[in-house]
Amino acid sequence: MKALVIFAHPVPESFSASLHKAVLEELEQKGWDVDNLDLYTEGFDPVLSREERLIYHDEPDNIKPVRSYVEKVQNTEALFLVFPVWIFGFPAILKGFFDRVCVPGVAFKLQGGKLAPNLQNIKTLVAVTTYGGTRLRAWLAGDPPRKVVTRSVKFYCQPKTLKYLALYDMNRADHTRRRRFLTSVRNEIKTL
Repeated sequence: MKALVIFAHPVPESFSASLHKAVLEELEQKGWDVDNLDLYTEGFDPVLSREERLIYHDEPDNIKPVRSYVEKVQNTEALFLVFPVWIFGFPAILKGFFDRVCVPGVAFKLQGGKLAPNLQNIKTLVAVTTYGGTRLRAWLAGDPPRKVVTRSVKFYCQPKTLKYLALYDMNRADHTRRRRFLTSVRNEIKTL
């Protein structure tokens, strides 16, 4: 199986980086063909420019500025997102990736003014994330990252398998709790 792992954290020593490493190791152990996209290391520009917005609906011109990323998304069977939740949202670099890459003709088609999914090549969708606050605080804030993954990205892909793996209350998570979550992430990937 071909997998694309998108990682969004600027600090290589972070717990998110440990989660990213675990995801890569488990997928490689399974013998999957892994394309690792570290947005910060790659220097991905998350800013949707004026020019890109003006051609947003103009297929196929709208993909020219991000063609290499579009090809990665279109040529994978499994999409893994590894990111922290900051202020109840994605890191700006990951949000910008969605803004610039998930354009008409890529993530969805506009048919008669309605959206139709267009990334059905993706059969598995997995998000691995951490929240500084508790699950209750995230729920009270509407938990936008969970909704984007489990509703919007899910809609684009129509995956057979969807997993949203989250460690809440990271600000107070001790070594034991972090280790337990890391193990559970590894185990979840082993079951794919």
